Amino acid sequence: MAADRFANADVVHNLTPARAAVVTPDFYEYVWSPLTMARLDGRFVEMAWADGTSLRAYSLWLREQAVGAGGVDPSTREGLMDPALLHDDVQIGDVAVTGDGALAIRWQPDAVDAIYHPGWLRHVAEGQHRPSSWLPEPVAWTAADRSEPPTHDGANILNDEQAFAAYLSDLVGYGLARLRNLPADLDFGLAFAKLIGPVRDSNFGPIWDVKADIPLEGASATNSTANTTRRLGPHTDLPTRETPPGYQFLHCVQNTTEGGYSTMADGAAVVDYIADHHPEHYEALTTLRWVFFNRGIGIDHRWSGPIIDQGVPGSPLTLRAFYPVKAFPDMDEADMPRAYAAAQCFSDVATDARFQISYPFEVGDMIGFDNRRILHGRDEYSAGGQRHLRGFYIDHDEILSRARVCARATSRLRAPSS
Repeated sequence: MAADRFANADVVHNLTPARAAVVTPDFYEYVWSPLTMARLDGRFVEMAWADGTSLRAYSLWLREQAVGAGGVDPSTREGLMDPALLHDDVQIGDVAVTGDGALAIRWQPDAVDAIYHPGWLRHVAEGQHRPSSWLPEPVAWTAADRSEPPTHDGANILNDEQAFAAYLSDLVGYGLARLRNLPADLDFGLAFAKLIGPVRDSNFGPIWDVKADIPLEGASATNSTANTTRRLGPHTDLPTRETPPGYQFLHCVQNTTEGGYSTMADGAAVVDYIADHHPEHYEALTTLRWVFFNRGIGIDHRWSGPIIDQGVPGSPLTLRAFYPVKAFPDMDEADMPRAYAAAQCFSDVATDARFQISYPFEVGDMIGFDNRRILHGRDEYSAGGQRHLRGFYIDHDEILSRARVCARATSRLRAPSS
């Protein structure tokens, strides 16, 4: 079947609605960045802008992204095309740049016309569609770089979107950030979480207490080593889960004890150091598996994995490093001696003064940190006073989504120079 052609610029222009009516496949607004060229090259469309930026897009992907032309629902902005519909019969009849710089495509065999926002296409050309987009680059740090967490005024965070965006940028980039001057309200943590997204529930509940000697129902024992006055070495929470919680928040509502300083070490820097200086231990830490097991009454969470769990390409670093639940070596007998030696090396580096920082908790402080990256702990503290923290988890997905939305709300996409 012969393809219809866009005969001239007037026809192309007539296919173009007003700029405001060109709907993108998402709910963001984009600066109108006019294309200067578009041409068909086999199954691809090549596009260019005046400053030399270019994009080469596969035809079937463009068909999927056609808003209001059977590709994307203009209400939900979700795709409508089952993969079975994207076959070789779907062809571009013609491609052109409209009079005001949008991309116009006539699709065959159904003679459907689609207009694509050039600013939206530009954001794809610039890689702003990727998962890492609108997020800060992760920055590995040691004690030489900082003596305490990046700190923000909690009062500003609650009322200022730009301040909140700066806080989230530190939280994501450095893996930790502290808020000060918050109310010592027991329920403040969950109210704060609503600014970000749903909390990650666990057997400890959506929000939980960290204080000495919390009894279990019908028992005198505590439900976690954290609920004692003992020192806690560097660790990450809930390695017993297939996917441990992404971020952890600890809100101080009372502290009249002596000692109990919190400790933090950047697991990214620890891992890099071990890889560079102890490659044999790094190999063992990334390949030899342990069974992590919750030994609580009425629960039986278990997962087998290495202490440094790198997952599939693109996965966030996941450290499984809570020794109270590291229950069984899951490896050949011959590997056990080097597995224990590697675990000792990991702990030695994480507690080394070059990597670990230490700071007190004050009432109204809330520390947030990447639970799968940052190794947290605390010093032993006196049993004479009261130390009460309230904790909750929020998964990576929710934190990163909120961080992107804040970054986009407080930034402007620049139109390319013409």
